[in-house]
This record gives sequence, C-alpha cells and structure tokens, in this order.
Amino acid sequence: MKTFHELYLEILKKEAGQGRNLIEDYNPYHLDCLLHPEKHAPVIWAEPCEECAYKRACVNSCVFDAIEEREDGTLHINAEKCTGCGVCVDACRLGRLEESKDVLPVLKEVREKKRDVYALIAPAFTGQFGEKATPGRLRTALKAVGFKGMVEVAVFADILTLKEALEFDRHVTEKGDFQLTSCCCPVWIAMIRGIYKELVPHMPAAVSPMIAAGRVVKKIHPEAVTVFIGPCMAKKKEAKEPDIADAVDYVLTFQEVKDIFEAADIRVEELAEDEQEHSSRAGRIYARTGGVSEAVQATVRQLNPERKIEVRAEQADGVKNCRELIERIKSGKTDANFFEGMACAGGCVGGPKAVAPREVGKQYVDEYGETAVYRTPLENPYVMELLARLEFGSVEEFLEKSEILIRHF
Repeated sequence: MKTFHELYLEILKKEAGQGRNLIEDYNPYHLDCLLHPEKHAPVIWAEPCEECAYKRACVNSCVFDAIEEREDGTLHINAEKCTGCGVCVDACRLGRLEESKDVLPVLKEVREKKRDVYALIAPAFTGQFGEKATPGRLRTALKAVGFKGMVEVAVFADILTLKEALEFDRHVTEKGDFQLTSCCCPVWIAMIRGIYKELVPHMPAAVSPMIAAGRVVKKIHPEAVTVFIGPCMAKKKEAKEPDIADAVDYVLTFQEVKDIFEAADIRVEELAEDEQEHSSRAGRIYARTGGVSEAVQATVRQLNPERKIEVRAEQADGVKNCRELIERIKSGKTDANFFEGMACAGGCVGGPKAVAPREVGKQYVDEYGETAVYRTPLENPYVMELLARLEFGSVEEFLEKSEILIRHF
C-alpha cells in the first residue's frame, strides 16, 4: 500500500512531465501558520519579503516597532509586539502581508464534536453577510457549520457599559478628572499600556466584551470551545494575551467565516430564523465610532439624573488620530472627560476584515441599535439575570469583586 508521501511524489512527477511545477510556490511557513496560528503574530507574510521599491513602508507604518530587521537584512514580525492593527497591511503596496488564520483548528473542533463550540459574534456583524442575513439566519448558518450556538457579544458590551458608567459616576467628580474607555479596542489599549503608561490609572480595570463573553460562556459551560467572530485582526492577539488567554480559544474574521459559508454552500439569506434578542441599543452600537461614548453617556444619565458633571466625550478613530488625541489629553488641550479610541476608521465596522463597506456597516449597526427593545443595560433583564448568575449581589461587588470582568493593567 502506498504512503501519502509516495503518492504525492508520483503526482509531482506526473505533473512535472506536463510542465507544471506544483512545489514551486510551496512554503512550509504558510502551512505552519494555518495549522498552528497560536505560534504566529496576527499579521504574517503572504510572500517572502525582500528589498522593495517602497523603502519598507510597512516598517515605518508600525507604531509598535513590531517589524524588525534580521542580521541578514530580511524582515521579521515580532509576535510579542504585533497588535494586529493592520496598518502595515495597508502600507504594503505589494500585498505581501495578510492576517493569520484560525480556520483549520476551528473546523477541526466543530467536525470532531468532542466539545461544544460556541460562536461569539461581534456587534459589527449586521450587514456583513448580505442584506437579508438577519441575526436569526446567521445563528442558523453557524449551527449548520457545526457550532453549538451563537452568542451576541453585544450583551456583554451592555455589561461593560454598566461597569464603565458606574466607574465614571464614582470617580469623575471634579473638573480635570477624566476616564479612558478600556472596553473595546485592543490596539487603543496596547497604545496606552505600551507608549503612554502614565495614563493607565485613568483606565477602568475592565476586560473587553469579547473576553467577558468568553469567560462567562466557559463559566456556564466549562468544557466549551469559544470562537470570537469579528472584523478585527487585533482580536487574534488579544485572545492570546497571558492574563486573559483563558477566555477565547480561537478568533475568526468575518472574511474567514464568509469563506467557510461559501465552501459549505451555505446561503445565509435563505435560511430559517433562529431569533433570540438579548442586547440593548447601548451594546449594539459599540461597533462604530462614538458608540461606546453614547452608551456610557446614556447609562450615566440614567444612573444619576441629578449628576452635575455629565459625560463630555471625545473620540478618535484610526491609529494616527488616536495618538493625536492622547497628545491633546496629555497637554490639557481638551475639555472632555471621557475618551474613546478605536484603531480603525469608523470603528469596528471599518475593521480590516469587514466584508461590507464601512458606511454600509455603520448604517446596519445604527438600524439594529434602533430596533432594540431596551435602550441601556439598566433596562435589560438579560443583563440583570447574567449579573445574578455571576453572583453579583450589589453594585459594590460588581465594581470591586468582579474578577471575571477585571483586567489587571
């Protein structure tokens, strides 16, 4: 009986006789990236990179200095430094950079069915898989792939909104006090922690909605596999960070999931509805610039209508604009007291692996937010039920003893 290796060599020889060199473009690095994405940075080389005509624009574009030059002159992406912001991918005009992919390990999990696999879908999902791809149909599609269920991360954005609103109400009491949101964007957090460490005390110790969702699912279903699905490459890096690596096992982008649907011939728009609404408007609008600020503003106002110092928010999107906002904060050139940063233009709807154009994505997010039964997490009974299941008996416990929601910066 022939081995697969012997069979492969026969095919190579046969095709070579017909003028085809099947091994010419084979790169073992790419295979390792596919089989073991946990070993690699969120951004990988699509092709080997040599000296180019653009004077290594990728290196100059990286504010985290993650693209390093080896002694032999070749470039290397430092997996520890790379945040997955995607700026270098845009900067490389030769198209030699792309995102790492978790597709093969995820498909292996859902096909083996040894453990239940849950899809944690980012708030930016509406409109990404077609005009008629409703949340209920998307849930049906993911179940058809083999997922046990789909969890909307927006409900955990609700919970983090409540936490940040309570933190603001407690700590921002005088002119000059301010709060940096720590909920959403891993690149914004990496920028503050890595470049502007002096501002870390102004960030509430909160995990992102993705991490909160993963931790809660695993608390309720300890053997579960959690897969976050969104438009962001940076979430691949966030999921591996040592202090929060217990929450999310894999990260797929919207583009990766679209490819899975196409390969499996799953037409989302034609499927039956499996509708389950759990999130408020506050959690749903996290997906676009200004959404976090609006959510916290509305919740603070509802928490304390008599409060004299209201949330005065300022936002920035895009890495360059985020840095400029931080410099204004440091120099006192802003009167705002709540700051929101997102690495992608337009927020998550402008993520590098969104399928729908940014403005289309924003429109869908806003429309989905307006259809919500509840406006804030304070009105949302599902939030209250989750907090009870997590055994938070009081506001004080929620703020001070919520280890499942806390990140130690």
